[in-house]
Amino acid sequence: MRAIGLLTIATVAWAQDPALLQIKVIEGDGAVYPIGARATRGITVQVTDETGKPVDGAAVSFRLPDSGPAGTFSSGSRTEIVTTRGDGRAGVWGMQWNRTAGSFEIQITALKGQTRAGTVCGMYLSDSPEARASTARMGPRGGHKWLWIGLAVGGAAAAALVTTALARKPETSIAAQGVQIGAPTIIVGSVP
Repeated sequence: MRAIGLLTIATVAWAQDPALLQIKVIEGDGAVYPIGARATRGITVQVTDETGKPVDGAAVSFRLPDSGPAGTFSSGSRTEIVTTRGDGRAGVWGMQWNRTAGSFEIQITALKGQTRAGTVCGMYLSDSPEARASTARMGPRGGHKWLWIGLAVGGAAAAALVTTALARKPETSIAAQGVQIGAPTIIVGSVP
C-alpha cells in the first residue's frame, strides 16, 4: 500500500513538470576579463517553460572548461549548481580566472523533474592592458552606476541641444537638421 502511495506522488510530481525548458543568458555572454582576475560581473540566466512562464526551482548547472582559458567558481570547483527563483533566474559570479588568454564557453544546463535544456555562454580572457585597466576602473563592486549616470547626463545634454535648435528655428524640421533620436522608422505608403 505504501509503495503505491509513493508511486502516485511521484507520478503527480512528473505531471507538473514543464514539457519544455528554455534557457536565456541575461548577463555575461561575451564578457571580457583580464587573465588572473576575479569576475566582477556574473552570469545570469532565465529559465522558462514552453509558454514563456518563468520556472521556479529548476537546478541550473554552470560548468567551466577543464583546460585552456577558464577558471574556478568561488567554491574552488569548475561546476556550480544554483536553483532558480520565482522569476526563473539563477546566476553565479566571483569566478577566479586563470592566466590563459583566449575564448571559452561555459556549459549551462537546466533541469526540472524529467525535463532538461542546455546552452553555452561565451567569454574571453585577455592579457591586454585595456582589459586590466577596465577592471581597475570598475573596482570590486562594478562601475555600471557611473556608466548609467554618464549616459543619462549625455542624453539630457543631447535633448537640450535639440530643443534649443528647434526653438531658434521653428520652421526647420528635426530631419532637416540631421538629428535622429532612437531607431529609424520605416513608413509604408505616402508621407504628407
